[in-house]
Amino acid sequence: MTEPAARRGAGLFDLTGRRALVTGSSRGLGLAMAKGLAEAGAHVILNGRSADDLDAVASVFGDDGFGVSAASFDVSDEDEVRNRVGALLADGPIDILVNNVGGHARAPLEEMSGEQWREVLDINLTSAFYLSRYIGPSMLERRRGKVINTCSLMSEACRPTTGNYAAAKGGLKMLTRSLATEWAGRNVQVNGIGPGYFATELTRPLVEDAAFNEWICKRTPAGRWGDPDELIGTVVFLASDASNYVNGQIVYVDGGLLAAI
Repeated sequence: MTEPAARRGAGLFDLTGRRALVTGSSRGLGLAMAKGLAEAGAHVILNGRSADDLDAVASVFGDDGFGVSAASFDVSDEDEVRNRVGALLADGPIDILVNNVGGHARAPLEEMSGEQWREVLDINLTSAFYLSRYIGPSMLERRRGKVINTCSLMSEACRPTTGNYAAAKGGLKMLTRSLATEWAGRNVQVNGIGPGYFATELTRPLVEDAAFNEWICKRTPAGRWGDPDELIGTVVFLASDASNYVNGQIVYVDGGLLAAI
């Protein structure tokens, strides 16, 4: 490869000068993706419910020389989203929106309460609608933007006691495609990432469960759990100019698990 071509290739993934909001980014997969976007040059707005947790993460990012700020608000509350997004946009455009926040409330469907059902749909699905609804118009007006939704292998497959989560993530897949069909013509790309089983603080009990760990490792062709940093390449690709003709796709990062089912 000639040097000019190499520079062009590298430039496709450069996010310098862009602002990215990553929800649920004080830990786990969201934190890893926020770090990757910051390393690629973006100013990252961290989001979560705990201001103290966000300030601690922001401090580490700042010490590492990355541009970062924190915005603590509940993304499942439409009034909070409307108000806080308005304030964030007053400071400048949001070029990249990563709807990452998520959560579980496990129960067999015949025993699941309405509250458990609504809570999981609100945090995993409705929050992505709210953020897209209030940030999207500014992207459409500028004819530039990237929306990345954290879906799941459970956008395609289910396990017992996760019916609400699978319904939410399946809905998020279709929200991703619906937004893409409406927005692609105005140069806003909407895509999703579908993580498989990743070793995080939240999944540590499952990793330490010998039987479950063995099941995951045997069912996953890669033979192991994913590391959160292994999502960085995908999120940077989807946030960058390298994906300008990619619309409505879910990129599954699952060690091959869905291919083997």
